[in-house]
Amino acid sequence: MQGGGQSGPQLGCIADDFTGATDLASTLVAQGMRTVVLPGEPMPGQAVPQADALVVALKSRSIPAREAVAMSLASLRWLQSAGCRQFYFKYCSTFDSTDAGNIGPVAEALLDALDAPFTLACPAFPANARSVYRGYLFVGDRLLSESGMRDHPLTPMTDPSLVRVLSRQLRGEAGLVGFETVEQGALAVVDAMRALQARGVRVAIADALSERHLMALGEACAGLRLVTGGSGMAMGLPANFRAAGWVPVEDSAALPAVAGHAAVVAGSCSTMTREQVAAMSSWAPSWFVDPAMLENPVPAIARALEWALPRLAAGPVLLYSTAAPERVAEAQRRLGDDAGARVERMLAGIARGLVDAGVRRLVVAGGETSGAVVGALGITALRIGPVIAPGVPWTASEGASPMWLALKSGNFGGPDFFRTALDRAG
Repeated sequence: MQGGGQSGPQLGCIADDFTGATDLASTLVAQGMRTVVLPGEPMPGQAVPQADALVVALKSRSIPAREAVAMSLASLRWLQSAGCRQFYFKYCSTFDSTDAGNIGPVAEALLDALDAPFTLACPAFPANARSVYRGYLFVGDRLLSESGMRDHPLTPMTDPSLVRVLSRQLRGEAGLVGFETVEQGALAVVDAMRALQARGVRVAIADALSERHLMALGEACAGLRLVTGGSGMAMGLPANFRAAGWVPVEDSAALPAVAGHAAVVAGSCSTMTREQVAAMSSWAPSWFVDPAMLENPVPAIARALEWALPRLAAGPVLLYSTAAPERVAEAQRRLGDDAGARVERMLAGIARGLVDAGVRRLVVAGGETSGAVVGALGITALRIGPVIAPGVPWTASEGASPMWLALKSGNFGGPDFFRTALDRAG
């Protein structure tokens, strides 16, 4: 990055899913950057929020690579027009992808569009037990290929070598900045990147086992136009902007005060979300949104709201479609492949009814459900606030009548996450 007196957005980010975007934004806020998430591809001429970092939340992880590239390039053009000087491509900390993409194709397309020769790739996030060593991705103490990601229905991860995985997605071979280099600090990483670039490598995996490693990598990336990784890789970037005098020192997590009811809507069927639903059901009124009612979603939404609205004045309520995998599989057999999308739309309709009834603090569990809810509420920008759990912040919608939303990826947070989130919202 070059010096200058620019104010306004400095870092422009493109995330390949919604909760990943808020996860990344939370990391940036924790390091002192005022950050706003933009749900979906920004429209030409859309107003630029007051922020140090902007994060565009796409739904591009599992779509055809050509479509993911097109969406990402359109978002890049908007972020460039907003004045951003450095750019970040965020993907999952388990490197969710297939041999066709989309991480490699999107990264190369962004490099080409920026006329940039090189970038790093690192999904490590030690706070959530994701680490990279010798180019191999570990989930806790297990190789990625031995984790639950091996059986993912869309992006089964059966090869733990990120160098091999990424090389199959790129036009050329991927490189590696290994542990010994990262351990020496930012200057050694810069030297290694220059050596790789001289050999014709455009994208290199970086090892990282700790937050100290991530901070060193971030410092080393000060001169790169494009950086890629999970949310952890962005941890060291804000310090570069502060050192250049481009980011003010102030409370980056401040959100506007709101008053109103509270509710939780859960769509994820992950193991952790099932535990969280069980925990909240023990202390708050709870309503199961049965997937069997998908054939008639309008009366199902009406029944759920008829149950919920009279209870809001007494305290938080929980509405959930979270169920055991076999029950979900049965709904898919009966209703087809779009059963999941139909559940999301039904939950989004319920969330809209809750907000119309005065809910101003809303927790949503599940990445796809979160995206559907934000879309149904017509939210075009979310300001990122205080962290509830690693990767999950409170956010506030931008506009004249803000509301707070906590948008949680399925497996994030502990069993009592819902109570913790609502307690912190006041």
